[in-house]
Amino acid sequence: MQHVFLLILDLLYMQRLIICFCMFAAAWLGGLTEVWAAASKTVDNDQRLWYDRPATVWLEALPLGNSRMGAMVYGGTETEEIQLNEETFWSGGPHNNNSKTSLQYLTEVRSLIFEGKERDAENLINKEFIKGPHGMRFLTVGSLCLAFGHKDVKDYVRELDLQTAVSTTSYTCNNVKYTRRVIASLADGVVVVNVKASKKGALNFTASHKCQFPLTVKAEGKTLVATIQGVEQEGIPAALTAQCRTDVNADGTVKVDGETIKVEGATEATLYISAATNFVNYHDVSGDAAKKNDQFFVNAETMKFDQLLKRHLAEYQKQYGRVHLSLTSSDNQNLPTDQRLDKFYGSTDMGMVALLFNYGRYLLISSSQKGGQAANLQGVWNDKRNAPWDSKYTININAEMNYWPAEVCNISETAEPLFTMTKDLSETGAETARVMYGCRGWVAHHNTDLWRIAGPIDGATWGMFPNGGGWLTTHLWEHYQYTLDKDFLREYYPVMKGAAEFYLDYMVERDGELLVVPSTSPEHGGRGKQSTVCAACTMDNQIVRDVLTQALAAAQVLNEDADFQKKLMRAIPMIPPMKVGQYGQLQEWREDLDDPRDEHRHISHLYGLYPSNQISPYTTPELWKAAGVTLQQRGDQATGWSLGWKTNFWARMLDGNHAFKIISNMLRLLPNEGREREYPDGRTFPNLFDAHPPFQIDGNFGVTAGIAEMLMQSDPITAEHPAIHLLPALPDAWKEGSVSGLRARGGYEVSVAWANGTLKTATIKAQQDGTLRVRCKDTLTGKGLQLVSTHDGVNEYEVPVVAGQMITLTH
Repeated sequence: MQHVFLLILDLLYMQRLIICFCMFAAAWLGGLTEVWAAASKTVDNDQRLWYDRPATVWLEALPLGNSRMGAMVYGGTETEEIQLNEETFWSGGPHNNNSKTSLQYLTEVRSLIFEGKERDAENLINKEFIKGPHGMRFLTVGSLCLAFGHKDVKDYVRELDLQTAVSTTSYTCNNVKYTRRVIASLADGVVVVNVKASKKGALNFTASHKCQFPLTVKAEGKTLVATIQGVEQEGIPAALTAQCRTDVNADGTVKVDGETIKVEGATEATLYISAATNFVNYHDVSGDAAKKNDQFFVNAETMKFDQLLKRHLAEYQKQYGRVHLSLTSSDNQNLPTDQRLDKFYGSTDMGMVALLFNYGRYLLISSSQKGGQAANLQGVWNDKRNAPWDSKYTININAEMNYWPAEVCNISETAEPLFTMTKDLSETGAETARVMYGCRGWVAHHNTDLWRIAGPIDGATWGMFPNGGGWLTTHLWEHYQYTLDKDFLREYYPVMKGAAEFYLDYMVERDGELLVVPSTSPEHGGRGKQSTVCAACTMDNQIVRDVLTQALAAAQVLNEDADFQKKLMRAIPMIPPMKVGQYGQLQEWREDLDDPRDEHRHISHLYGLYPSNQISPYTTPELWKAAGVTLQQRGDQATGWSLGWKTNFWARMLDGNHAFKIISNMLRLLPNEGREREYPDGRTFPNLFDAHPPFQIDGNFGVTAGIAEMLMQSDPITAEHPAIHLLPALPDAWKEGSVSGLRARGGYEVSVAWANGTLKTATIKAQQDGTLRVRCKDTLTGKGLQLVSTHDGVNEYEVPVVAGQMITLTH
């Protein structure tokens, strides 16, 4: 009996153990489940900007955009401000700024320059060439303000998720969690704000609209309409009026209170925002802003926020998701973005570089889409009454830089607004070429605006640059090289031809050379000269060479204009060649006038190195070395946009460590405009906008393209043996990583992974059959791959490719 009793005790003990084990296991698995749940919610801070407090200044606010509209979200708790822009709301109206006296003084100006009297030539240009208005400015349509009155909040987070283009603000107040999500829908063209409270009926706020310009506000039913009057500038009357309309949909009470709308006792509310003007095109302002807004609301208001979000994600991720860059991060990645930025310099947080790259792609997608206006000097974001440099299109570098990432980062559709702007300029610029210079074709100088002015502005130092239009046409040829789209080339060939025709008429033949005169190397003068005005500076010659050779190549591809091809073939050899100066530098002018101690922000004579391909270690090694000397002389500090250009320069010099040094100099915090003395090296604002300072968006785009150039480069398709160069400028700091989806000239898509600074694997997808050349410092293997040559430690291979098929290369 005792044995039975003991057996029963053992069984009970075992049962207890089993129960305890099960309870432990359940608890352990439950905890693990929580860990897994948390892990599934882990965010990618290399694709996310986030902060632990609301924005107090505009340069802390987070940008959203759908090209048509821009929105800056402050994330306030007492009052939320969403500052708004509409891409066609500019000062002034249709006009041109062509001088009617320049033609009669053109010969005299040229003679003065050839006689070495550049200052006299400059004075005459300022008097007789630069007469019209100096361009109009980009305006704001004001801000939508939502007064919540929430104080003493906890658990505050505001963020911008670059993978979704959604801005989210969340916090707890009086034990209620409030969540706000904002999108600028690419699919439906409206800005949408969704607000939720965790407690039923706890959502109360007042919506109002404010603006720096004259406005009237009308609240009726659930709609708030702000009408903003445009402004005149330099005697050009205001031709535009903007309407900004906000519709409020909530599950509580919605009522009008004067010029505001109140929401009371709600749990969720969605606000639909649209802005428009009467702009139709650069010469037509007969549109109806109210009707435009009505059209957007007809579709958008039939959908709830989740439906709008789904449609937005599909459209946005179709572009953003094509490319992915992965670099190793440090613990700094968990810091709020402004703190992470402040601690970047000298750190191992390479994920910050990936964030900068991803942000640049995001900004271009958000500010430039088909059917819209090109991204201006501030993209599509401006809160000021008088934007810096009017936020115009500065086409002696800045507007072009905006679009450097478009092709290589596989978002070529973002460049369509640049192409249509170039076509517009070919129309207005034809009148400028005829009236001002007596030339065929078309010309644009160093600046333009919504009204497509093409004459020179500001003064000879800046404005006497007849190459802005020519430079823009190189983007047309670039697009063809990346896409091989003959229909596109056929459509835009007349624009390319017109730019070439202008140069054929404008250039002066002297001592067997064709010279662009008058001109200027952008905003910079040579040593010993009292003027920037010159004849045939190096950048002139490089741009002319590209414009003429690309027009010739396009005509040959399309089998058009045999006689015109002959004229181009005669002219191209007469363009002055690049020269190496007394210090071993690439000369900026025909004369050797460079100062080795000059660190000017414009390094225009290296246009031939980037974005052009006229200078290369493989085709022009002496000029390539001279370009390196120039870069050393110009130093590693500069304005933000100049650092973006220098990143590309050093990538083309195949010096990844130096390119990364430039990026590191750009990633230095400047907390706000006006604090430059405290932060003299600051080149990036808290919201990662580039700091000239002030804010210019071109630096964001320039460095994005530069990071891509560090990882992959491709030759022009017209080169004797065009090649793709894998990891051409990989810095030591990027020990391991990967990039996928980059585009190369010739229609290729390229992905690369590396470890310990050595290529692991690469895949290349071809658009057409043929033989591809691949360069890499590492030894590669792959089906059909053959080593062709080795040059300064870089191996060059040939491999057959088939359209639509992927080839894989490994080390």
